[in-house]
Amino acid sequence: MSGSLPQLGRRGEGWVVLQLVLLAAILAAGTRGSRWPSAARSARTLAAAVSALGGLSLFAGAAGGLGRQITPFPKPVEHGSVRRSGAYGLVRHPMYGGVLLLALAWSLVSSPAALAPWTVAAVFLDAKRRREEAWLVEVHPDYEEYRASVHHSFVPFVW
Repeated sequence: MSGSLPQLGRRGEGWVVLQLVLLAAILAAGTRGSRWPSAARSARTLAAAVSALGGLSLFAGAAGGLGRQITPFPKPVEHGSVRRSGAYGLVRHPMYGGVLLLALAWSLVSSPAALAPWTVAAVFLDAKRRREEAWLVEVHPDYEEYRASVHHSFVPFVW
């Protein structure tokens, strides 16, 4: 199934462009959309803070854990290895999870309109994850074992 997803470029450049378009749509919807009603503001702010802190932690842990292997493209870098520690010991794609949690935090403090493109971005990043994992399996025979041992894709204990 994941092998049937398009590559969208030699390294998956199209996936990155589409991801940036979706993130811009989330920002625009949050900026231009109607404001949240004042009811439940405290709960929304608390949820946004938790989401933002979790997103920053995942993203920073992922970036630090990849080191020289970091790339915006879904195709793995040559001569790379499967990371299994830190954020990668919790989820297989902590950068994607970090981006989604940060975008959710923005949506919760800006506008309910931002939740629509956020939902599209979540579905899109799951497809990008499947494309990336198809490449990872091709390049790293031990990726299947890693995938079997780290069950969540984006957010620890959740997704």
